[in-house]
Amino acid sequence: MRYLILSDVHGNWEALHAVLAHVRRKRFDRVIFLGDAVGYGGSPNQVMGWLRSLEPEPLAVRGNHDRVCGGLDSPEYFNRFAREAAIWTLGQLEPHHLELLRALPVGPRELTDRIAICHGSAIDEDAYIFSAFDATLSFGALPQPVIFFGHTHVPSLFELGAGGDSSALGVRLLSGRRVTVKLEPGHRYLINPGSVGQPRDRDPRASYAIFDDELSRLHLYRVDYRVSLARQRILQAGLPAVLGDRLLYGV
Repeated sequence: MRYLILSDVHGNWEALHAVLAHVRRKRFDRVIFLGDAVGYGGSPNQVMGWLRSLEPEPLAVRGNHDRVCGGLDSPEYFNRFAREAAIWTLGQLEPHHLELLRALPVGPRELTDRIAICHGSAIDEDAYIFSAFDATLSFGALPQPVIFFGHTHVPSLFELGAGGDSSALGVRLLSGRRVTVKLEPGHRYLINPGSVGQPRDRDPRASYAIFDDELSRLHLYRVDYRVSLARQRILQAGLPAVLGDRLLYGV
């Protein structure tokens, strides 16, 4: 099975459209979506329309912005820019798209005996995995050897060696136009494919991954897109300019 893995689109249709064009030349069997379809960006209905159109339906979990933008939780704990975008997004979503957003499953999800997915950490969709300590908690919460997560917007990989010795846990940032990683037998992995719509690793290109479960091989790609148009949509919506400006620099 080959999986197309996408995360953190955040209402950025231009970035998603570029990724979908790029992936047309590649083979995959199912889509894994790690949450945050909306929030921040100016095209929430277009992104939700894509999510609705997928057949078979994606193997998905909701993100924290999906929860808040869907009106399932208060935006109070967001910073003021995220809060303003969440309130705007809730007011913009068409009813059938809002219904789909609210129906996204709460993670984590165990897809197979080998693969699990979550948005933040495996214990809290709002928690970030940045450190070895964070990764150890998630490894302890799920039995699968391969766990895909999002939320940080940074393409990265945490590797736990054979025997599960957390003192030897490796951390790797995945940078470059194309990165290929061969997963080792007996090891465990937490893998973040990066963000489609709002990268935060100082690379403004959209990020996504394809995972070949049979070959235990991960391919991560970065794709150029029309950042200026995505920024323009944010400004035209009357959203804070910083949400568009950050796209130019990948921060």
